[in-house]
Amino acid sequence: MDTRLLELLVCPVTKGPLEYDREKQELISRSARLAYPVRDGIPVLLENEARTLSDAELGL
Repeated sequence: MDTRLLELLVCPVTKGPLEYDREKQELISRSARLAYPVRDGIPVLLENEARTLSDAELGL
C-alpha cells in the first residue's frame, strides 16, 4: 500500500484515519471498529464489505 495513498484515504463511515494491516491486507478504522479489505492492492471502502473488529483486535 502506497503511504501517500493511505494518507489521503479516510473511513467512509466516520471520516477518520485508516491504518494498514499488511498481514491481513485490510484497512482498519478504529473509530468505526471496521476492517476494510484490500483486494489486489485496491482498497474496498464499502461498509457492507467491511468486517467488524473485536475488542481483542482493537487492543481493548
